[in-house]
Amino acid sequence: MTRLILALALLIAPFAVRAEIEIQEVTSPGGIDAWLVQEPSIPFVALEIIIDGGASLDEPGKRGATNLMVGLLEEGAGDMDARAFQTAREGLAASYGFDAYDDSVVITARFLTENRDQAVDLLRKALTEPRFDQDALDRVRAQVQSIIRSDATDPNAIAGAAFDAAAFGDHPYGSDINGTAESVSALTRADMITAHRNALVRSRVHVGAAGDISAQELGTLLDDLLGALPQEGPVLPEAVEFGLDGGTTVIDFETPQSVALFGHEGLARDDEDFFAAYILNEILGGGLQSRLMEEVREKRGLTYGVYSTLVPKDHAALYLGNVASANQRIAEAIAVIRDEWARMAQDGVNAGELNAAKTYLTGAYPLRFDGNAAIAGILAGMQATGLAPDYVENRNAYVEAVTLDEINRVAGELLDPDGLHFVVVGQPQGLE
Repeated sequence: MTRLILALALLIAPFAVRAEIEIQEVTSPGGIDAWLVQEPSIPFVALEIIIDGGASLDEPGKRGATNLMVGLLEEGAGDMDARAFQTAREGLAASYGFDAYDDSVVITARFLTENRDQAVDLLRKALTEPRFDQDALDRVRAQVQSIIRSDATDPNAIAGAAFDAAAFGDHPYGSDINGTAESVSALTRADMITAHRNALVRSRVHVGAAGDISAQELGTLLDDLLGALPQEGPVLPEAVEFGLDGGTTVIDFETPQSVALFGHEGLARDDEDFFAAYILNEILGGGLQSRLMEEVREKRGLTYGVYSTLVPKDHAALYLGNVASANQRIAEAIAVIRDEWARMAQDGVNAGELNAAKTYLTGAYPLRFDGNAAIAGILAGMQATGLAPDYVENRNAYVEAVTLDEINRVAGELLDPDGLHFVVVGQPQGLE
């Protein structure tokens, strides 16, 4: 068992204190791996479980199945219908979360030490014995369809859907995980059973745990909770190339303000240049003090906010941004963004910008570890991303190690102003 110590400044109002975070690598008797930060001072445990695959495993013609299935996991399990399940959960003062994403299903749990066995047993039933009752299926289906209808009138959702469809085509990334009104209407209980069998598999599990539980207790808990899941699932989708060239797509939508989603190909999380790109983005568009905020908002007043971010998905990597501006000013905002993208690609950043970004990123990192739930999520996310346990010790050193020459080389290689594609939803003036 590997033990790693990280000294972190945790903000516990009203005083700032120093705390040691000890990460333990745990393997259950049944072979399920997890990372644990044990903290017995508060009788509370947080779990986060990430299962690779997610909505990308929807079968042909069944788009939205995984998302709908996940929404049904707490709508009855075992011998309990939806109301009985909620009553039992409330009686235990436990909290569960079930979410579907492009590349994963995420399960969270929070419970008191005194109720741990009962809370875990109830969660086990949700994960391994979901009922998928027809009345619950119809109710959650209606909720999803309401989201789909709302997205059809949301400029940001419209822009995202158009961008994804153009960039990824028939790949699962090319369509929304909610599915369409037609695909969701056609989903049956049998489809839920299939989606459940495909998405919740033991070999793709990553577990983070934090709180009042020992390594031995966690090992037993993992086997009780996840041991009945199938070991293997269907093959994951293949990698897909970003399929959009530079340019502008305008979608007419009656609104006084246009929104724009823009981007081009990004960088994989395991790329050796990722940290340089991460810092580069912080300077270009990642924060309130970024160049894009300075040029688009502060100097010209074209928007309330403009941001960019690296999006390294499991099967594709993107570099995305978004901005909103009045119809008569969005063309100018887009021109400024393109200019800043080009300026940084050509000239890079200066030493002052690099040092300021390093100071912010290294100072902010410890503040992420602000409670058991946050720590459990970080631990599970690190595993899912393929990071080692010592990443928490070394992460700030990785940031500090990036040189000015390195970040400027990456700026020239990554940033592609001619490849930027803008999807604009609204009635923009001055854009074709």
